[in-house]
Amino acid sequence: MGQPVASRGRAATPTLGKAMLNKYARAFFTRVLTPFAAFLIRRGVSPDTVTLLGTAGVVAGALVFFPRGEFFWGTIVITLFVFSDLVDGNMARQMGRSSRWGAFLDSTLDRVADSAIFGGFALWYAGSGDDNILCAVSIFCLASGQVVSYTKARGESIGLPVAVNGLVERAERLVISLVAAGLAGFETFGVPGIHVLLPIALWIVAVGSVVTLIQRVVTVRRESAEADAATGQEGDRPDGQDNGQDNGRDNSREEGPESAPQGSSQSSSKTSSQSSEATS
Repeated sequence: MGQPVASRGRAATPTLGKAMLNKYARAFFTRVLTPFAAFLIRRGVSPDTVTLLGTAGVVAGALVFFPRGEFFWGTIVITLFVFSDLVDGNMARQMGRSSRWGAFLDSTLDRVADSAIFGGFALWYAGSGDDNILCAVSIFCLASGQVVSYTKARGESIGLPVAVNGLVERAERLVISLVAAGLAGFETFGVPGIHVLLPIALWIVAVGSVVTLIQRVVTVRRESAEADAATGQEGDRPDGQDNGQDNGRDNSREEGPESAPQGSSQSSSKTSSQSSEATS
């Protein structure tokens, strides 16, 4: 899961853990977990290992409990593993380690965790939940979340700032869904009618993701037009000659951000985009 910028080379965007814990709670738990982080370092455990274990815990909580309708306990397990955000970042700070690899690993595993959470919802509604519409909404939330993240990462990889946050970013998607799931789980303890919170949350996330996607696409379109105009590259070019930036855009249709043209400036942009978008 995500780690702080100072320790893992990530941009200052909220992770799942940061969204679920306010700044005062984070400061408190950081102090509490510092000795534990130091202990892990002495035992030779790396921040990457903690990141992997944290993601594994989130995946297990989502795919073991959610498909069975045990939303309360699934949310509890996921929330506990959120603390890996604080532990691995604390470890990295103590070790003075900041790397592109750490940022890449965080971003990649964030996608895995997101997929497991919404996949767990989809499995419930495809099975015992018996609601094909909500199953489709859950899958849409999963897919749209990946696309929303990709739009910013890809825009930044071709040198655009993508200066927009959007209505519903990763932290909001997960907090809305998990809080609703946890509350919906109280139905197993005899609280009537509370199960409706999860479907409402999924619809909110789905609509919010569409709005966010539109916001980012419009922003990238505007910024790319401004960049082209500033460099004299606006409009079609004679004889089919394209510059490196256009080739990066064309080649990215199926290959993703890794297909962007190489070079020191764009390599740096790609690293930044992978890091900052891990939580968007």
